[in-house]
Amino acid sequence: MAQSADEMSLQVVSAVSNSALLQPGFSLLNFHGDVFFFGQKGWPKRSCPTGVFLLDIKQNELKLKPAFFSKDSCYLPPLRYPALCTHRGNAEPDEYQYIIHGGKTPNNDLSDKLYVMSLVSKNSKKTTFQCIEKDLGGDVPEARYGHTINVVHSRGKSISVIFGGRSYTPLAQRTTEKWNSVVDCLPSVFLIDFEFGCCTSYILPELQDGFAFHVSLARNDTVYILGGHSLQNNTRLPSLYKLKVDLPLGSPAVTCTILPGGISVSSAIVTQTSDDEFVLVGGYQSDNQKRLVCNTIVLEDNKIEIVKRANPDWTPDIKHCRMWFGCDMGKGSVLLGIPGANKQFISDANYFYILRCKGAEKDKEEELTAQICSQTSTEDPGDSTPFEDSEEFCFGAEANSFDVDDTDTYNEDDEEDESETGYWITCSASCNIDINTWVPFYSTELNKPAMILCSSRAGHWVHAQCMDLSESMLLHLSESNVKYFCNEHVDLNKGLQTPKKVVHPKKQPMKPLRRKSIMKLTTPMKKSFLRRLFE
Repeated sequence: MAQSADEMSLQVVSAVSNSALLQPGFSLLNFHGDVFFFGQKGWPKRSCPTGVFLLDIKQNELKLKPAFFSKDSCYLPPLRYPALCTHRGNAEPDEYQYIIHGGKTPNNDLSDKLYVMSLVSKNSKKTTFQCIEKDLGGDVPEARYGHTINVVHSRGKSISVIFGGRSYTPLAQRTTEKWNSVVDCLPSVFLIDFEFGCCTSYILPELQDGFAFHVSLARNDTVYILGGHSLQNNTRLPSLYKLKVDLPLGSPAVTCTILPGGISVSSAIVTQTSDDEFVLVGGYQSDNQKRLVCNTIVLEDNKIEIVKRANPDWTPDIKHCRMWFGCDMGKGSVLLGIPGANKQFISDANYFYILRCKGAEKDKEEELTAQICSQTSTEDPGDSTPFEDSEEFCFGAEANSFDVDDTDTYNEDDEEDESETGYWITCSASCNIDINTWVPFYSTELNKPAMILCSSRAGHWVHAQCMDLSESMLLHLSESNVKYFCNEHVDLNKGLQTPKKVVHPKKQPMKPLRRKSIMKLTTPMKKSFLRRLFE
């Protein structure tokens, strides 16, 4: 296998005041050279209700600036580990949209919805998007994450291809010990028509086992699927599949071919350096070994070629870290992150690097081509082996192409700690809710515990089960407009309350049925006078 001699450079980037939002599993969208962050940790706050931010990198410092949605947009939850790709519409040749499917919400619910996001307007002060939820029908793919979506073109028509991913175990197969466990989705190929929202599934004999966190590349009517991790076998087979989609006047046709020369890798990152050339970097080749080797992938009309290329000068921190994550920034650049919990006072802080896969003389403002690469948000820590716990960013822009005002930069210090509002927090000293062993207790629970707000001073959420609330009492509190105080604050609340003055109602005396005459006592003098009078 030949080796490419293109040099790769590594640059350190520091996150300023917002590192808690930059956790593994989010995505990044590239609109005309600007990178937008999506899929934050936790639910959006008042300062940015859309959960979409402009990623601003100036002087090797990373900041976030809130973005906005148009009035006709739908609600877009902060999805982590979704599948996304770009799709060019027919209206403007230079305009394109992002297609977002699946992913995890902050409540660990899985989404089966498909969203289309497009840029409405942008200036130095404000960026506005339009987000539309697409109605799907037919063989709708089940809710999943860790999958891929691509757009292929055949006979003048376009269609999206969805494959792979993981989902929760069906309710009928769940047990107490494995209530929140996940499984690989069936190896079905789904085609989605954007115009009508029709979904069709295909079962191909070449695809026997399901897998997730693979890489997919699309060119014309062909999708190449490389690598991936199988939960059932806990393997990373050197697989390489070629899916060819034909779109005649009738029903679409899908064929699959197994190609040699695959790579055993999961959670890899792909960036596009030219019309037909991609660079594969990162990922894992085994449970306890990162993949530090880089490859160049060349796509032709009916051919794919994978060659080795010179590796960058990895820093000692990257070489010896337990995990890493990152994603494509576009124009041959990749954002890499490693955990910094052992080196920083902030436990969830990360170190970030920008890896440039081509020379600075080639690193100019370029337009995204129609052959777009799609990849998952890498592997979920809860579903993998101890080492296989990285997630990927989904990037697509130049790091130094921002010109925004720092006055509008999002500051995470203005927000409350997201760890206090999750479902799997330690709500009290007697809390016994564990995400790994929890089972539904109330009839209204499905995959997360019921919680109730304690109205003490700042207010905080507690598990209803930890407060020993009966189901009838929980329903009464949720329907009634009354304040609730948890077991730890109920006595304090009583001591702080001023006793209210009780006004007793005046009782009207009952009127007797008949009035009785009052008997008067007669003195002895009056008795003698009356006796003499009647004698």
